Amino acid sequence: MSHVAEKEKTSSEQTAAGSGEVQADAPPAKAATPEEQVQLLSAERDSLMQKWLLAVADLENYRRRVQKEFEQERRFAALPLARDLLPALDNLHRALEAARNGGDVKQLVQGVQMVARQFDDILGRHSVVPIAAAGQPFDPNLHQAIQQLPAPDKPPMTVLNECERGYKMHDRVIRPSSVIVSAPTSEKEKG
Repeated sequence: MSHVAEKEKTSSEQTAAGSGEVQADAPPAKAATPEEQVQLLSAERDSLMQKWLLAVADLENYRRRVQKEFEQERRFAALPLARDLLPALDNLHRALEAARNGGDVKQLVQGVQMVARQFDDILGRHSVVPIAAAGQPFDPNLHQAIQQLPAPDKPPMTVLNECERGYKMHDRVIRPSSVIVSAPTSEKEKG
């Protein structure tokens, strides 16, 4: 029983039904000695310290568990993509096997085109989309110019040809498109 509860019990025993008079048969109130108060406070402190230590241990265990779950999640984040890519890879291996066995070239080309479409679909399901390049104005955020060619019929810095397709995921560029852009025409060429 805490020190406050003892005081309330003693106080309620001393008052008679709200009259404020001390009961005649009630024992006199005994004040706790300083040593008893120290013991009570020490016991309360020890109890609170034990609760605090348990709370700290629980928090540390929670942190470890969350860290482990985070590491597992990060380690296997690509698992859905890998599962989706495996059938396309299997189809590509089948196309290679057909080419080794001397299959029809038209059928081989058709098979490889189907695999390419399958890869595009898989990437699209994972929010990886190609960057539009051919015929677009050159954008250094999306395109990487590898060459400039004169093209009098095109405005300067227009993408003429895409050498390597670029991709982005949501708003982030994964890889810029490698492109050939039209060069600005000089005044001598115009005249």
